[in-house]
Amino acid sequence: MKNNIIIVSLFAAVFIIVAVVMNTSSLSSSQTIQTQGQNTEIKNGVQYITIDAGGGYLPKHSIAKAGIPTKLIVRTKGNYDCSSSLSIRAVGYQGILPGTGDTEIDLGAISAGEKIVGVCSMGMYSFDISFS
Repeated sequence: MKNNIIIVSLFAAVFIIVAVVMNTSSLSSSQTIQTQGQNTEIKNGVQYITIDAGGGYLPKHSIAKAGIPTKLIVRTKGNYDCSSSLSIRAVGYQGILPGTGDTEIDLGAISAGEKIVGVCSMGMYSFDISFS
């Protein structure tokens, strides 16, 4: 009986450790995707940053190259919450995004060290893009 309790306790401990390690590794990989600029690409000398809108903005944090013409693509899919109403004060943009589709916003050539912040109409959801 005592051996059974020890064996069950060991299995439970191993299960908990594996669950914690798996959760931690998936969290760090999603942070890596956001910080490595996986939502940015440069085509024909123009940098494109893609943000998904709907129940918030993803990724919440992006890093982009400074000093080159940059366009923000905000992608919606069946979106009718407050993230459809987007404001980006630094570039003077304020608009209503379509329920489904891509909206292209010209950000210009942002200097190194600057940060662009987008926010929904209610201030509930936001995203930022750091330029380096």
